[in-house]
Amino acid sequence: MNRLTTLTFAALTIALPACAQQTFQHSGRNTDLQPAFAEQFRAPLQSSGVQFDRQVLATGLDHPWGIALLPDGAGYLVTERAGQMRHITRDGVMSDPIGGVPDVMARRQGGLLDVTLAPDFASTRQVYITYAKPTGGGLSATAAARGTLSADMRQLGNVSDIFVQQPASSSPMHYGSRVLFDGAGHVYVTTGERFGDAALAQDPAATYGKVIRVTRDGAVPADNPFAAAQGVDPGVWSLGHRNIQGATIHDGDLWTIEHGPQGGDELNRIEPGKNYGWPIVTYGENYGGGPVGSGIAAREGFEQPVYFWDPVIAPGGMISYSGALFPQWQGDLIIASLYPGGLVRLSMTQGRVSAEERMVMDLGRIRDVASDSDGALLVVTDFDRGELIRLTPK
Repeated sequence: MNRLTTLTFAALTIALPACAQQTFQHSGRNTDLQPAFAEQFRAPLQSSGVQFDRQVLATGLDHPWGIALLPDGAGYLVTERAGQMRHITRDGVMSDPIGGVPDVMARRQGGLLDVTLAPDFASTRQVYITYAKPTGGGLSATAAARGTLSADMRQLGNVSDIFVQQPASSSPMHYGSRVLFDGAGHVYVTTGERFGDAALAQDPAATYGKVIRVTRDGAVPADNPFAAAQGVDPGVWSLGHRNIQGATIHDGDLWTIEHGPQGGDELNRIEPGKNYGWPIVTYGENYGGGPVGSGIAAREGFEQPVYFWDPVIAPGGMISYSGALFPQWQGDLIIASLYPGGLVRLSMTQGRVSAEERMVMDLGRIRDVASDSDGALLVVTDFDRGELIRLTPK
């Protein structure tokens, strides 16, 4: 692919407390593939002028991956990729690892991944997790499980899988995965294509590179798009994804964000039964250069992303913001970035991205982001001694 000359855009001011302000500018692209519509790429860079106070609630976490907010001021659940889940109080007291968490394959990108609470957690105390499930012989699969958290926050009981990726893989890469609820009794689980045979993202019988939709106990809903189809896994809700590590409900719809290769990270609004193209169409290129497949970004029968990045942001978790502390961000998407790091805020207007902001980039690799009960932002940093940090307006 021809490389474009570096494009100059208006600088974005990043608000950082007690240190010099930094600016962000887009750098040169990896490909010259043209966006399908104007709002799909490099929305105007914007500064909301927000500065943050930062409260480190916990440190020494082993590559923290997911955050779940407990009700009634009871604190947070945080997963560590190495296989631990911990309870952290609002004043930063961190528990020993919670018992009963299933064994994980903690190798490369595998381990204990996402965590979320059931909508009726207050009465059922059900917790849902995703993890790299060891299946023997060095193989593993993305799995989602549910369990019941004890009142003292020390034990996860009655743990059972509601989804296990098929087939298992020898690759310890690209597991996805987020788990979330749609508000109507269904659970979405996102998976990656496992960085092996990319074509499995297009194989409807394999749950690689898919969004999966099941009931809370793992049954297949009758209205799934492929529930009655032959040769298709009935849990598949959408296909043709690469490695989905962010998902949220925004304006009533499921939105996901996935890693591209070298360029081509994608924000997608998910529709049932639709194909999002990987690896046949992409706005990225292979690591080290060269086209993916035929080197095209569009083809009939494949959905276009709402937005894409080149170079990448290496996305982690994502929320649709509705808190009170940052009222100017109502309805915006806030995305964790692993590289170049920090948070990415997208202003949304009628389903399109109208502006982009980069924030707290000095924090480096942020794996997940959540909104606290008062609207503060919660982030976890993906390091050997990772942190849970609370961000409030300065």
